[in-house]
Amino acid sequence: MTQAKIWINGEEKAFDQDGQDTILRAALRAGVGFPYECNSGGCGSCKFELLEGEVDNLWPDAPGLTDRDRRKGRLLACQCRAKTDLRIQVRTGAEYHSPIQSKRMRAKFISMHEVSHDIREFRFSAEGPATFLAGQYAMLAIPGVSTPRAYSMSNISNDEGEWHFQIRRVAKGAATDKLFHHLHIGEEIEIDGPYGLAYLRTESPRDIVCVAGGSGLAPMVSIARSAARSGMLKTRQLHFFYGGRTVRDICGETYLCDLPDSGKNIHFHPVVSLPDDESSALWRGETGFVHELVRRVLGDSLPNCEFYFAGPPPMTQTLQEMLMMSFHVPFEQIHFDRFF
Repeated sequence: MTQAKIWINGEEKAFDQDGQDTILRAALRAGVGFPYECNSGGCGSCKFELLEGEVDNLWPDAPGLTDRDRRKGRLLACQCRAKTDLRIQVRTGAEYHSPIQSKRMRAKFISMHEVSHDIREFRFSAEGPATFLAGQYAMLAIPGVSTPRAYSMSNISNDEGEWHFQIRRVAKGAATDKLFHHLHIGEEIEIDGPYGLAYLRTESPRDIVCVAGGSGLAPMVSIARSAARSGMLKTRQLHFFYGGRTVRDICGETYLCDLPDSGKNIHFHPVVSLPDDESSALWRGETGFVHELVRRVLGDSLPNCEFYFAGPPPMTQTLQEMLMMSFHVPFEQIHFDRFF
């Protein structure tokens, strides 16, 4: 494995990258405030310019780079490993400092639970405490799958060393095929984490709004659980919105019902976007897109809330635009990691 030193922006101090890490993960592990979100090549947040040295580009066609980026020689730190010592240019920021230093660990598959027709919760056990913030994710290196996958935790930090992930089946997906059909109890994977910036802000006095679609359920469940466990919901409300295409996609309420103050300070708002589907014949709930339901339920109170959301890119983009442009919600009150 290649060992390399990487200098940023002409600074005298370098950080080390071992051969297992990408430039991004090595930087975050070293406490560098390197910009990032998805850690998977999709969002483009971790673009940098290579000034000196050679890299191994793991995914040259990653969607996080535009044609203009490629013409200018920009690269993604989450998809590059240093082959030699490097000098790079990137705009770092204190907001990207990881609150908890990520680490690699071996973890055993201990159980699986059905969440919906296409989402399952996979549970793993590792030595030592499972330390992360609600809303964060980890990178899973799955046997037989060429590259690690990013999945959010659905549980909360615990001393038992358990990591729970609610994962949606992807058609022809190598990772979910292995997880759903070929992973056996006792088999080991590697977990590297935690990562992610859309974690619960416990210092905020505002009401909490969680918005999820698809497997975006996991980090929102984690945030709701942590907020309830910490006592935050004794003095504020939590609104949990879940958007599905059809009725059989709707899930999540059972996890909220198990929490203290459920029904009193915790409110579940499901919405279906395709009410004409056969499975929706008996649906008597809300219909439309989830951002529309957020607006109908909370209206003018939106600027007074703290927002967390996870789901398909069109959902997160539309929701962010609505909050900021139509209701002038400050960007500092909006928390999400972009995944594609």
